Amino acid sequence: MQGQTRMNFSSWLRYRRGQIPPEKRLSRDANLSLTIHTFFQFGASMSNVFLNLYLWRLTQSLQINGAYYMIMYALTPLAFALGGWILKKKDRMVAYRIGIALTAVFYLIVILVQNRLVDYFVWFAVFNALANAFYWVGYLTLMYDVSNEHNRIRYLALNMMYFTAASLAGPALAGLIISQQEGLRGYTIVFSIAFLTFLIAALISMKIKTVRDHHKAYYLKLTGIVMKKNHRWVKSLFGFLVLGLLQGIMLFLPNILLFKVMPREDVVGYLGVIYSSLSILTGFFISKYARANKVRYYLALSTAGFLIGSSFLLGGVTLTTVILFMILYSIFAPLQGNSMTSHYYSLIAQLPLKGQLRVESVVVRELFINIGRVLSIGTLISLAGDLDGHIIPWILLGASLIQVMIIWLVDHKD
Repeated sequence: MQGQTRMNFSSWLRYRRGQIPPEKRLSRDANLSLTIHTFFQFGASMSNVFLNLYLWRLTQSLQINGAYYMIMYALTPLAFALGGWILKKKDRMVAYRIGIALTAVFYLIVILVQNRLVDYFVWFAVFNALANAFYWVGYLTLMYDVSNEHNRIRYLALNMMYFTAASLAGPALAGLIISQQEGLRGYTIVFSIAFLTFLIAALISMKIKTVRDHHKAYYLKLTGIVMKKNHRWVKSLFGFLVLGLLQGIMLFLPNILLFKVMPREDVVGYLGVIYSSLSILTGFFISKYARANKVRYYLALSTAGFLIGSSFLLGGVTLTTVILFMILYSIFAPLQGNSMTSHYYSLIAQLPLKGQLRVESVVVRELFINIGRVLSIGTLISLAGDLDGHIIPWILLGASLIQVMIIWLVDHKD
């Protein structure tokens, strides 16, 4: 009994000192993956946000911007399937490195063509879909491989925090650079810096060794059979489709709305710092207090946050209402995304073939989430017409309300 007391006191003392229990510590590859992703996201946050505004500055067309993202998300599942095939035949790191390299080449071409981007926006959307798919199919599989049931929630939360920290610094620096340059020259500088960060990420990725796996069969065709037998997995996939109905709009619309009400790129970048800071705080909360058995509670909380945020816009799309909406979205979107990903990874471990379907699971998940994204963007550009109408707040409110369905689609056993 006395030994038990000493043990409990020792555990409490380690906890108070901030020491991580052995089972929750991360491996070398896990820490390397976080470093790579941070560099990649720093470049991506600089370039993606302002690629969106770059296209808007060149066209002033919600339809062209929406069409760009619809093409990209429609092709992403096919590119994911191709990336998954390469991953299974070679290794996750091969697809991962190809994705980083293609992303670097993508922005190099953006630098070269400059304002002619509009003439070839369809092909840029295709290229971006391929680059993003290869990167994410590799990284999502790597995330599963370098974490386990004991440290996965902590790993995902740290990943979110580093991801968001990079997203905080990138737009702020990009906005500052663009604001100090005339015309569109600042965009070229931003894309050049992003290109360099992708090269750094590619070099660091060489430190993670490839793993020889004797199970090279690609079971994508068999996932339909698994769906018929595993209803929990199917429900989670539809949960990602619902998630995509809001996420698709939010991946490109907020920055355009901000630029519409405050036409300064540096302000958009600085506000991005605030939003990312809030997401970091959410990630810190998740890493410290989140529990796997409260997934449905976290999803309900995030849905409530989306509804309150989108309701602010009903009074009018102004700088104040857009900022309030984005503040709440920045707090609750990470909570929703982390909860869904953690839940999904726990289901992957329960699928047949003892983890051999992890790649196929990532590919199928991407199909469902991108169906949701394409549907939401298609609805937006077909109904909204432009940013001057009053339909956009109602579309956002509707997409937020639909998120309630995710609570039911996540099985109560978790």
